[in-house]
Amino acid sequence: MSITRVLVANRGEIAVRIIKACRALGIESVAAVSQADKESLPARTADRAVCIGPPRSADSYLKIESIIAAALGTGSNAVHPGYGFLAEKPELAEACAKHGLTFIGPRPENIRQMGNKLLARAAVSEFGIPVVPGSKKVKNLAEASRIAQEIGFPVLCKAAAGGGGRGIKIVADPKQLREAFETAAAEARAAFGDDTLYFERYIPNARHIEVQVLGDRFGNVIHVGERDCSLQRRYQKVIEEAPAPRLSEALREEIRQAAATVARNLHYENAGTVEFIVDQDRGAFYFLEVNTRIQVEHPVTEMITGIDLVQEQIRIADGQPLSLSQSEVRFSGHAIECRITAESPSHGFRPCPGSIVDWRPPEGPSVRVDSHCFSGYVVPPFYDSLLAKLITRGDDRSEAVERMRLALENFTVRGVDTVIPFLRFLLHHPDYTAGKVNTRWLEAQVEQFSHCA
Repeated sequence: MSITRVLVANRGEIAVRIIKACRALGIESVAAVSQADKESLPARTADRAVCIGPPRSADSYLKIESIIAAALGTGSNAVHPGYGFLAEKPELAEACAKHGLTFIGPRPENIRQMGNKLLARAAVSEFGIPVVPGSKKVKNLAEASRIAQEIGFPVLCKAAAGGGGRGIKIVADPKQLREAFETAAAEARAAFGDDTLYFERYIPNARHIEVQVLGDRFGNVIHVGERDCSLQRRYQKVIEEAPAPRLSEALREEIRQAAATVARNLHYENAGTVEFIVDQDRGAFYFLEVNTRIQVEHPVTEMITGIDLVQEQIRIADGQPLSLSQSEVRFSGHAIECRITAESPSHGFRPCPGSIVDWRPPEGPSVRVDSHCFSGYVVPPFYDSLLAKLITRGDDRSEAVERMRLALENFTVRGVDTVIPFLRFLLHHPDYTAGKVNTRWLEAQVEQFSHCA
């Protein structure tokens, strides 16, 4: 293997995950850490750690020059961006290439094209994949009014450069249009430096289904099955599972093949996720976007396939062909992931940084915990509040659900508030048990939980 030392350009649980994958492949790892993360688990478990700047992300994890300098200064010959931060910035991939470093991710052109939702929609339409009915760039409020009327209310006003739920507004009727348009533009400008907006038809009874794909430089492309990520709060995923429940086998296969078609036509390299919206009222699916990175929820796919997706990323970046063909991908059982965050569900999900005085994650057969936390760890106020990902697997969905319920009961965190009580509430809800949910369902449960808490 030509990759011998990887700079891990991220923090938290995904940094620990990448370090483990490197170790399994006999590759050295270097943790790039901010001053706030000097005593973190990634810093302790990597072969070495290097400080890349002050606590604020803008001064450390988001500074491309600091990442490149850290890689070169430590003799690393590859960079893994994880997810978030710079993972979907083509500028990082280009900077790596310029300095002779291997970027463990897709080609810059893939990242750039798929990062712009309008370019992505246009490209995928040419591949014959259905996209949500919508518009091209909306130039001003007058044009917005005309286009919204043509599509028909309600509509979604979306940022072309968007991600993470920012720059998205639901417009129920013409009276809400001006405020939604101006707010979405302002959010997009602040978050992405690009206030380009477009409209899509709003699908109220929708499910969010995504497909994991892998591609290598030899043109080999496979899908590794789908995940259901419909349970979201403010467009942030909370619970994910694989395979997606309550899909007909015909629709499941159609969605999987559509994702593979997208990846193949893009000449996609490395790991990626093709996301779709399924309209449950029409029985139709539409392309949403491509995430050009490893996903937070990748473990549920690993749990039902036995494929180590992060190791696969490294091998692909090293120039190796995919380690398996489509016919060799086998699915077994059902897996569920809950995101454990340091937030208070009883107080509007406000972040709860502070010191963890007692950290005892659950153990047992078919239970996995991906985390960077430990007793005595101080949750910093500067970053995302994710503490851990709790994953359970069962021979079928009901067994996976029951194991998740038990695992949540046995997950002890003291010192900071977490969403564990809310997750327990959701896992026992009859709608969830039956799989009768959509992308709006979880938001409706927040108020109900508040009354029960």
